[in-house]
Amino acid sequence: MNASPPARIAQQLFDESGLASSHEPIETNVVDALLARHYRLGGHLERLATEKDDTFRLRTGADDHLVKVSPPDEPVAVVALQTAVMRHLETEAPHLPTQRVKKTVEGADNVPIALEDGRVRVLRVLDFVEGAVLARTNPDPTQLAKAGQMLGRVDMALRSFRHPADERRLVWDLRHFHQLRELIEYTPDAAHRRLAQEVFRLFDEAVVPRLGDLETQVIHGDYSPYNVLVDPRTDSFVTGVIDFGDSMRSALIFDPAVSLANLLGRTPRDPWHEAYDFVAGYERARPIKDTELPLLPVAALARLTLRALVTHWRAERVPDRREYLLEHAGDDWVNVERAMSVAMREVVDRLLSTRRDTP
Repeated sequence: MNASPPARIAQQLFDESGLASSHEPIETNVVDALLARHYRLGGHLERLATEKDDTFRLRTGADDHLVKVSPPDEPVAVVALQTAVMRHLETEAPHLPTQRVKKTVEGADNVPIALEDGRVRVLRVLDFVEGAVLARTNPDPTQLAKAGQMLGRVDMALRSFRHPADERRLVWDLRHFHQLRELIEYTPDAAHRRLAQEVFRLFDEAVVPRLGDLETQVIHGDYSPYNVLVDPRTDSFVTGVIDFGDSMRSALIFDPAVSLANLLGRTPRDPWHEAYDFVAGYERARPIKDTELPLLPVAALARLTLRALVTHWRAERVPDRREYLLEHAGDDWVNVERAMSVAMREVVDRLLSTRRDTP
C-alpha cells in the first residue's frame, strides 16, 4: 500500500490529536518523586497501556489512584479542558459516578513538567474507579439501557459547560470524517477498502449536508465499553465513567454514536440489536431530536470505520502502542460488514419503534 504521508487535512488532525508521533515514556522514578513532593503520595506504580499518554495505577496500601502524564505534544489548554469537564460534573452532578481529580498539596489541579525542548507535560492524579469494564461483560437489554441512560445523564449535565479550549480539533470528531477519505488507501485489504468507500458515501449523503445545523455541546467523546465500569450485582449497573481525554464541543448525536460503534456486530444474527437497547436508555435521560435520530446509525458506522482506518495507519507508525491499538480494534471490519448487511432505513425504523415502546 501507499506509505506516503496522508493528505494535509488528515495530517493536521493527527498532529493536533497527538496521534502522529510517539514519545519516550516518562521514567517511573520521576513520577514517584513528583507524587511524593506535590501529593504526599507513595506506593507501587503499575504502568497501564493507553492510546497516547503515560498512565499508572498507584497502589498506596490504602486508596488506589490513577496517575496520568500527558504526552509532550498535547497542549496544556487541552489537558485543562479535560480537568474542567470532570470538575464541572463533580459540581453540577455529584451523584454521577464520574472520575474525580485530586488536588496537589498546593491546591492545584496538576503538576506541569517542563521539558528541555520547551514543551510541557502535565501530571494529574485521579481516583481509581473500581469495576469491570463493560467490554468484558455480557450485558442484558436492561443493563445496556442503563449504560445508555448514564451517557444521557452525563450529556445532560454538560449542556451548560463552556471552556476556552472546547473547540479543539480531534481526528475522532466525526465532523471531520468526510475529510479523511484518503486514509482508505492505507488499508491493505481490498474488501475493507470497498466497505469504507460505502460508509463514506452514506455519510456524505446523510450527515454532511446537516453538519451546520446539528445540536452541539461539549460531549464525553469516547464513551466506549472500555471507559464504562460496571457491576452487574448493583441496581445502577454503571459504577464509573472514566477517560475524558476526547472531550470536545461537537454534535451531540456523535456521543451515542461512539457507543453504538462499539456495540455493532456483537450479535451477528442481529448486528444492531444491542444498539437499540442502548439508545432507548440514552433517550430516557437525553432525548434525541426527531430530525437527528436517522443520522445516528450512519454516524455509528462512520465512527467504527474511522477507528479501523486510523488503527492501520497508527499501528505501523507508533509501534510501541501497536498492541493496545489492535486489541481495541481487532474486529472492526467484520463488524462494519455485519452492520451494513442491514438497510439503514430498517435500523432507523427499529430505533423509532423502540422509542415508541419505551415507557
